[in-house]
Amino acid sequence: MNKKDVKFPQTLHEAIRYFSSDSHAFDFLKSIRWPDGKVKCPYCKSEDVSFISTRKVWKCKHCAEKSQFSVKVGTVMEDSPISLDKWLCAFWLIANAKNGISSYELHRSLGVTQKSAWFLLHRIRLAMQDGSIEKFSGRVEADETYIGAKARNLHKHKKTGKTGMVGKTAVLGLLEREAGDKPSRVRCKVMKRVRTRDIDPTVRANVEKGSEIITDKFSSYYRLPDEYVHQVIDHAVSYAEGHVHVNCLENFWSLLKRSIRGTYVNVEPFHLFRYLDEQAFRFNERKDNDAGRFVKAVAGVIGKGLRYSKLIGQDSGGRLPPEAAKAW
Repeated sequence: MNKKDVKFPQTLHEAIRYFSSDSHAFDFLKSIRWPDGKVKCPYCKSEDVSFISTRKVWKCKHCAEKSQFSVKVGTVMEDSPISLDKWLCAFWLIANAKNGISSYELHRSLGVTQKSAWFLLHRIRLAMQDGSIEKFSGRVEADETYIGAKARNLHKHKKTGKTGMVGKTAVLGLLEREAGDKPSRVRCKVMKRVRTRDIDPTVRANVEKGSEIITDKFSSYYRLPDEYVHQVIDHAVSYAEGHVHVNCLENFWSLLKRSIRGTYVNVEPFHLFRYLDEQAFRFNERKDNDAGRFVKAVAGVIGKGLRYSKLIGQDSGGRLPPEAAKAW
């Protein structure tokens, strides 16, 4: 059968069959890396390269060192011995699993070790990270939640005698409501504290001036009326008054906590921002089909990288990775 006659997969079953062909997997990732068809050296950006078909690598004629490169170089897949068909199946699974997929389930499905599956999932979450600098506008909901174990479920030696939010990680969420054909979108950020001087700059950095911001009665939002139309819903009275509510963001929190409690069970605070990226990606792309979400996730691999030593905090004398340090 002519390769051009094979349709791009629309289901997981079709994806497994399609990407089991080395040529299909290679050509797909090549089209993601260089959509104009012009292969460029990831080190010097030169187009003067030659293809070595026996090894499926290119050789740059201008680079003295590291002259050879594969389609994985310059992506989250760089230096990974895992084959492309397994990588792409993992992308399909995590992009379309509403409640996520655990590293143990992925290791059984792909035939890799649990440690490799865990590392692979974190690199895929990095590819899902939204690097957009476009600010939200229109009607925007803002709310905070707390991620962590319930006090009654902690081991005896971990209990402090305190209840509420002690020992939990704060997360700030912003949701731009649906407008016309544009579906609602969400952004999340791990917060060390939820005081005004922490929350206020984050909201202003992500929402255009003059927009309508809807929050609950939490006091940390009190400065917003100077540049925004600030609507407040008092949950002690009601949960919605017309369009004034944060129920859309509450829906996202329920999806996030369902995935963490049901699939991942426990998430360390310094890794939490990666799980937020994963859930936000699936929520923002929920109107697309499985194939569309898969392609968008894979398109995010370019220009990103994550070393295992950095992921587990062994870089720079054992300190947390820079991304984690910023978030925590």
